Amino acid sequence: MNRAPLNRRLAGFGTTIFAEMSALAAATGSINLGQGFPDTDGPEEIREAAVRALRDGRGNQYPPGPGVPELRTAIAAHQSQRYGLSYDSDTEVLVTAGATEAIAASLLALVEPGDEVIALEPYYDSYAACIAMAGGTRVPVTLRPDAAEARFVLDLDELRAAVTDRTRLILLNTPHNPTGTVLTRDELAAVAALAVERDLLVVTDEVYEHLVFDDAEHIPIATFPGMRERTVTISSAGKTFSFTGWKVGWLTGPPDLTTAVRTTKQFLTYVASGPFQYAMAEALRFPEQYFEDFRAGMRAKRDILAEGLRAAGFDVFLPRGTYFITTDIAALGEKDGVTFCRSLPERCGVVAIPNQVFYDHADAGRTMIRFAFCKTEPVLREAAARLARL
Repeated sequence: MNRAPLNRRLAGFGTTIFAEMSALAAATGSINLGQGFPDTDGPEEIREAAVRALRDGRGNQYPPGPGVPELRTAIAAHQSQRYGLSYDSDTEVLVTAGATEAIAASLLALVEPGDEVIALEPYYDSYAACIAMAGGTRVPVTLRPDAAEARFVLDLDELRAAVTDRTRLILLNTPHNPTGTVLTRDELAAVAALAVERDLLVVTDEVYEHLVFDDAEHIPIATFPGMRERTVTISSAGKTFSFTGWKVGWLTGPPDLTTAVRTTKQFLTYVASGPFQYAMAEALRFPEQYFEDFRAGMRAKRDILAEGLRAAGFDVFLPRGTYFITTDIAALGEKDGVTFCRSLPERCGVVAIPNQVFYDHADAGRTMIRFAFCKTEPVLREAAARLARL
């Protein structure tokens, strides 16, 4: 057979870097600070809620296509109480198989072949694949480190220049993976004004909304003037409650956009995670103290790993959000992140992710490396001790 087996739109998308590096961690017995999953489960109350749903026969068969009413109601309440965003739980909330499906379904639903989609690079790898599957053209706008602000910043002039008559949608991610930056109110206001001026849709990935540190504040772009009616907001339970394997995600948006995404989503998974939806409905109603303690615990882990990385000779960009730290290996005399990460397990028994795979402009991230700190403190201290061998 002479035909290529892979759809040409996905040419260049092989095994993800996460699968490669996690397999390398397993093969070498290394500490896996590459893939972003916790090494402990979330609260026992949530797990017991899932067990109770299983035993009571709730969700063991197909749940409703948009998601179980209890979870949709809890999501709407969460958006209202935290951000003042009012959504109808029946027509403006959709439960998905994790945020990854929400992103895929949104782009497949809203992007026509030939449409341009602006994405902030470095970007989560599924963004590029989903834009390609939709037949869109990816237009990267690069977040760059700013020494004065001690974070990665968005060049608003570059963003404006990237918009053309073919631009359909801006794909945002804040708090941002992998850089750990949290877009400021001024940055978001400028993005919002541009979207309104050029009549653009916005899809915003906010899965790390509850993981913001220090002086950072998470502000949904849907709260800005003119944005609620043109924004699909995506989040999930995995990052906030440490049950990433349950794959419970969701999106909120105006009825026309939500209906469009639901039309696509029904031909992907149709439904998923039935009993877990009931458990996450209870989790979203946790008191504020849970979220404060969760942030404080993760901030302490961030600081442990950041200190260890600095001691090992890395330049560290201290994140204001997510549970990832981006570092620069140029200070170690290294020139290529992919080569460095592939050698790191043998050199000191730690796995990380090279940021350059998240760039179209690879040189911008060639020496950038991402470490996950969503692990126990003893694991992070052991990783820091191993990295000190460098």
